[in-house]
Amino acid sequence: MSGSSTETHEYAVVPGFRPLLLDLHRPAGVAPLVVFLHGGGWRAGTRASFGPLYADWSPSPFARLAEAGFAVASLDYRLSGEALFPAQLEDVTAGLAWLRSRGEELGVDASRVALWGESAGGHLAALLGLADPDVRAVVDWYGPADLTTFVEDAEAGGISAVDTAAADSREALLLGAPAAAYPERARRASPVAHVHAGAPPFLVRHGTADRLVPARQSERLASALEGVGASVELDLVLGADHLWRGDPDAARAAFDDAVAFLRRHLAG
Repeated sequence: MSGSSTETHEYAVVPGFRPLLLDLHRPAGVAPLVVFLHGGGWRAGTRASFGPLYADWSPSPFARLAEAGFAVASLDYRLSGEALFPAQLEDVTAGLAWLRSRGEELGVDASRVALWGESAGGHLAALLGLADPDVRAVVDWYGPADLTTFVEDAEAGGISAVDTAAADSREALLLGAPAAAYPERARRASPVAHVHAGAPPFLVRHGTADRLVPARQSERLASALEGVGASVELDLVLGADHLWRGDPDAARAAFDDAVAFLRRHLAG
């Protein structure tokens, strides 16, 4: 890709854990920054993955974002087998701070930052976007939004592939126990609990046939944002599953719409 580059940087070292890395993909010249957070249920996944339906894209989603004029930093964070919440949020917060502190030398415009995450990464992007007053926009794809109601929403949505109330569920492994055992920790880990009137614009996209994260989670987040007067676009994709599984058209439309959303909110 002409005029672009990809670099790997160590952004933090947590004693007792692996170094935390990020990949920075950027076009020539100074560019607004998109911080991408991968999915994997907080227990798997890597910064190199945009999701399985994008694995064969050439150019990759990261390269396409650079072609569109964005610098993209895709971050590692500690997984739930390494540390419990809030370690994951602490890591991505540190990653964003590191990028801002080195914006000029990295060739990124640290005054124009957006967050984009899918699944567990969408959850973290929402939490970070609600905590950081200088984030300009958040793209949240099918991220858990309210861990205090997750089991209820899963049961209402007919999700039976996994026992969301079990001690080994993704959510319980993040918190250290099922949410019912740690209600206050579950609340702190829920984006809906941190919504405020000064929230950045959100683009929330979720498939109505999601078999892992109930679409009601995204509806709850959008309703909370609307309730305080924040800007939110909720796109419910009829019949789409988690990760846009089996629907490459939905995957492409989700990507294109997110790029258009970022262009609107990161314009100079």
